[in-house]
Amino acid sequence: MSEDMNDPVTLSSLAASAPGDGTVRPAIMIVAFEGWNDAGDAASEALRLIRRASGAKKIPGISDDDFYDYQFSRPQVRRTASGKRVIKWPTTHMYRTELEDSPVDLVLLRGVEPTYRWKAFIAEILTRAEEENVQAVMALGALLADVPHTRPIQASVTSGDPGVRKALGVQESGYEGPTGILGVLAQVAEASGLPTLSIWSAVPHYVAQAPSPKAELALLHRVEEFFPLTIDLEELTEDALAWERGVNELAKGDSDIAAYVRQLEKAQDETELPEATGEAIAREFERYLKRRNRPDSPDVDSPDEPGGQENPESPESP
Repeated sequence: MSEDMNDPVTLSSLAASAPGDGTVRPAIMIVAFEGWNDAGDAASEALRLIRRASGAKKIPGISDDDFYDYQFSRPQVRRTASGKRVIKWPTTHMYRTELEDSPVDLVLLRGVEPTYRWKAFIAEILTRAEEENVQAVMALGALLADVPHTRPIQASVTSGDPGVRKALGVQESGYEGPTGILGVLAQVAEASGLPTLSIWSAVPHYVAQAPSPKAELALLHRVEEFFPLTIDLEELTEDALAWERGVNELAKGDSDIAAYVRQLEKAQDETELPEATGEAIAREFERYLKRRNRPDSPDVDSPDEPGGQENPESPESP
């Protein structure tokens, strides 16, 4: 279904309307990096699932030279399907796919946050983005936060671009402090004229180890709102429920953790009471319907039902 002048403004329509040379379809680049921006591996794993669901194919990526300290980001020894031992070096891969019923393609960028030469690294990303006719950027991240594992996790959406905020009805992050590669990329991309959107989910800091399927699920629900892309989330939803049950058992065996979780639950519930308005409920119900009405969307219950944290503060949002 194509977007015409009567359709609401979307990230895709903003990208599709940008000037280009016409030789390559316009694209939106979704970015996630392992490391400081990726609590519980939620963002990088979400991007991996997007790649599988979209059928994106690998394209030339970013060179590895001089960007990594291999004593910090160590290479990994892996075995291939045939049993051969290989070395997997930290790197940044790019993939591209055509979205059906959309005026834009997706370019996916997944890598490890570099150790050195961030400015050169960002410059190389934006050079490749220009070659792929990228007209907008979506950054995925996950942060550790004081949130209870027992409550629904939702992902916040922010943008430093006034035009994007007005068109899509999203907020500007008020964060100040240390930043990671996503924060730098977002700021430089916006300064270069690329509309940028940041989506962050919160991971309970007392269960920070990977995986974090509940936070990953929150990110993917948000991504589905922006693209005609159906992602099979049935297995991930089951993983999220199993993860929550496992943390519940952990809390039962530690009275200090159990008391702390109850404290977080009370604080979050009290904070969200004013948000239980007709407008907020209608907004969440609309998101739910968008997911359910997509073809082939799994008919399963999700631990991320309406009522979760609406806007977790992000250390990376532009």
